[in-house]
Amino acid sequence: MSDFTAGLPRDLYTAEQVRLLDRIAIGEFDIAGIKLMERAGTAAFNMLLEHWPQTRRVQVFAGGGNNGGDGYVVATLARRQGMEVKLVCLSPAEGLKGDAALARDMAAEAGVAFIPAAEFFAEPEPSGANTVTVDALLGTGLDRPVSDAYRQAIDWINADGAPVLAVDIPSGLHSDTGAALGCAVRADVTLTFIGMKQGLLTHKGRDHAGRIHFADLDVPEAVYRHADAPRPSAERFDISTGTAVLSPRPRSAHKGGNGHVVTLGGDIGYGGAALMAAEAAARAGAGLVSVVTRSEHRAGLLARCPEVMMAGTEDEGGSAAVDALLERASVLCIGPGLGRGRWGRDLFRKALAVQRARDIPMVCDADGLFMLADSKPSGSRDRWVLTPHPGEAAMLLGVDTADIQADRFQAVRRLHEIYGGACLLKGSGSLCCAGPGPVGLCTEGNPGMASGGMGDVLSGVIAGLLAQGLPPADALRCGVAVHGEAADLAGAQSGERGLLATD
Repeated sequence: MSDFTAGLPRDLYTAEQVRLLDRIAIGEFDIAGIKLMERAGTAAFNMLLEHWPQTRRVQVFAGGGNNGGDGYVVATLARRQGMEVKLVCLSPAEGLKGDAALARDMAAEAGVAFIPAAEFFAEPEPSGANTVTVDALLGTGLDRPVSDAYRQAIDWINADGAPVLAVDIPSGLHSDTGAALGCAVRADVTLTFIGMKQGLLTHKGRDHAGRIHFADLDVPEAVYRHADAPRPSAERFDISTGTAVLSPRPRSAHKGGNGHVVTLGGDIGYGGAALMAAEAAARAGAGLVSVVTRSEHRAGLLARCPEVMMAGTEDEGGSAAVDALLERASVLCIGPGLGRGRWGRDLFRKALAVQRARDIPMVCDADGLFMLADSKPSGSRDRWVLTPHPGEAAMLLGVDTADIQADRFQAVRRLHEIYGGACLLKGSGSLCCAGPGPVGLCTEGNPGMASGGMGDVLSGVIAGLLAQGLPPADALRCGVAVHGEAADLAGAQSGERGLLATD
């Protein structure tokens, strides 16, 4: 299990949902806003000391909103602790309002010196040893690219080299999507409050947030259960929750009761993709696994995994053998190494016809997704599992990859709306959607998975789980979690760089 998730909530929220939780806590439970701000600043300062106990100097970059107010509280506590404190104001201190103004007054009474940003950047000085930078520039309300002095401050923080603690969210990171809005602080540690922001865990979120911690600021559990409280927009899952759907096999189990996966793919030059998917299905527990592929791949398949059966499309009577095999399949896995030529298109049409006629589950990946987009199917397919990466998702939705990454949550929901079934959007913080409820976000996996063949293995794992009777939504989440955890274990043993799909 990824260690960075220890202690993090499973419920994930958008920025607006967290603001609603704030309002409920203040309005319905009589928790003063300044009290929440003091708790946030105190939690942030304690986190600073926990990670960097040798700190002697603290430089706080504070904006003009409540996020800046949290920064003023941190500066106050650091000053009271006898530390050297430098507070760079991106908004005139006298212009602060409400709770942020109260926090500013406390900092002034503690003897914190306020330095206007223009003055600081006129003669900037490196931070020096035993200094920690506190990012309290921009909070969760940011919805446009960072510009002017804020961009200058973010660029300086990133170039300075001092360790960085981000208060609630790294400035410049979109709280809901995980996109960097022009530029964003690269924090070493982020402490987020009240509701776990979904953007911290997907897309660029992990690049900028560093190690993530959560503090509920002693908000009562009743706030989250209040009649007006928002339902979480997403939920985090990992190896422990993803595999909760698995149960021990009965002692009397036999291969016929664990399904038959048939993988279709492996055009000339791409035989490894179909083989990796097939072997993964077998390793995931399918009772039987077969491959429909080019006949020339038979020797390689037998050498690598003799447990997998094969029907070669160029064999004598190959077409009849393929048809007979598809009639015995309980799950289809279409796409790995399929290619986009006539051979692949013929297999795709044949698989789609069988899936429709027999209503069996089907995993569709890689070139299968290209053909799915090209075929423009009508209606939803409840037993499909689609596993696109952002480029394939863009093709399925008729948009650019940048549009997908700009809002990954919206993209995966749109995939489900149009194509039905259980839909995955791969990437850092892979997302799963199989209905109207919260989107699932997986926190397993590592950058070593950015290499060829990973998707083929994942397709096979999911197909193997479907063969054993898991519903598509459960098979998808379980497969993604197992796949990511396997990569984490392999990376821990041999390193992430150079990690191969077959590892």
